[in-house]
Amino acid sequence: MRVRPHELTSHIQRQGIAPIYLISGDEPLQMNDTADSIRALARAQGYSGRDVLEAGARFDWNELIAEANSLSLFAEKRIIDLRIPSGKPGREGGKALSEYAARPPEDTLLLITLPKLDKGQISSKWLKALEARGVFIQIWPIEGNRLHPWIEQRMRQAGLTPGPEVVAMLTERIEGNLLAAAQEIDKLKLLHGSGVITLENLQESVADSARYDVYALVDAALEGKVGRVVRMLNGLKAEGTAAPVVLWALAREIRMLCSLAQQVAQGRSPQQVVAGAREVWDKRKPLVGKGLQRLNIGQWRQLMQLCSLTDRAIKGQDRQDPWLLLQRIGSGMAGAQLFSG
Repeated sequence: MRVRPHELTSHIQRQGIAPIYLISGDEPLQMNDTADSIRALARAQGYSGRDVLEAGARFDWNELIAEANSLSLFAEKRIIDLRIPSGKPGREGGKALSEYAARPPEDTLLLITLPKLDKGQISSKWLKALEARGVFIQIWPIEGNRLHPWIEQRMRQAGLTPGPEVVAMLTERIEGNLLAAAQEIDKLKLLHGSGVITLENLQESVADSARYDVYALVDAALEGKVGRVVRMLNGLKAEGTAAPVVLWALAREIRMLCSLAQQVAQGRSPQQVVAGAREVWDKRKPLVGKGLQRLNIGQWRQLMQLCSLTDRAIKGQDRQDPWLLLQRIGSGMAGAQLFSG
């Protein structure tokens, strides 16, 4: 069965959780949002376990069969999160997927994510077998006159009411990049809270004239440039950048890296983890890979705890200087031993 992304929630509410979901497309934000929605709806129905499989060129498809046949120690419902970066499982993979579709295990949800598929792949036996037992969701780019209402809807979902010309300016600014749009909307919510966003609010938030910006700061930290991180933080502070904005950018990246580092801790290589991370833009994957190689899961979790401490300091619940804490976070991401104290 084929379902459109915006129909997914109502479909699951009516039909219940299907044993198999396939998501195909090349737009990262919509891919992530759709997969997150399926996982969240599944968790609400008791699917508490999750196993991630990365089906790269050397993937052993017996792993999928083994996962399907294995029983949880606590008999919990679970999700098998199968990622096929090439979209081409090959002869062995096609056979394994067809066999899985013929006898999907109970209390198990198979969530498959693939890039955009061509006509031949869509008509393949393995995909038809999966679609017959599950739900196939194709993600298409949001372009042209569809982008304007999408941004307005996204803002309203975040509790923001766009004033005159705000959506038009933001649409022009992000140039069709939905991830960039989502980040700008998150930043607006952080800076101004719920309510009306004026054109002046937007201009202040997305000004191109800033000498240093928080995204460049995050990249410098992932590159391991401790000195540059400190200089950029000093520049951001001197320019009057709000500490919550800097914390938001750092914490967002650290939270993602905690999730990726957990996969590394389970035995996968940083290269494998980053290759399958659809929440990471292709051009940023080398940077994120450096971060995963530099710090382990325990260190990323320590940085996440430091983010929580910084949040309390910003709110006046702790007497430490938020900017000094932000320096510890940024320098820690870059590899400096600043986790204690």
